Amino acid sequence: MKNLKVAIGADHAGFEYKQAVIDFLQDKEVKDFGTYSADSVDYPDFAHPVANAVESGEFDLGILICGSANGVAITANKHQGIRAGLCWNTEVASLVRLHNNANVLCLPARFITVEDAKAIVQTFLTTEFEGGRHATRVNKISC
Repeated sequence: MKNLKVAIGADHAGFEYKQAVIDFLQDKEVKDFGTYSADSVDYPDFAHPVANAVESGEFDLGILICGSANGVAITANKHQGIRAGLCWNTEVASLVRLHNNANVLCLPARFITVEDAKAIVQTFLTTEFEGGRHATRVNKISC
């Protein structure tokens, strides 16, 4: 696997997990788009920069973390070039890469452990898009 460039961001609910994931990804090029504390913030302020970084091609993949992961997923998916998937276990992480060619992983910090998050990240980053019949479907996603 090539040396992936990963963009990461979180709101206050995901701050602790973001720090743990960054430490876990020490062998990757990672850019932290914030937040930088557990103080209350608005998740779109971090989801949009991560989505922009992936959509522009500056980064290969993105990771977003908030309490339920719904807010960051909804926000990131407003970007035409983004396919953000909410993942709560490794099986879902594998499928969003295999079948949906997801390029942003969204983690629900309030519903998984830090160890779960690391395992999900590992699966997401090491699973390749299957293509084939799934490519036809993925090509129909953008408006």
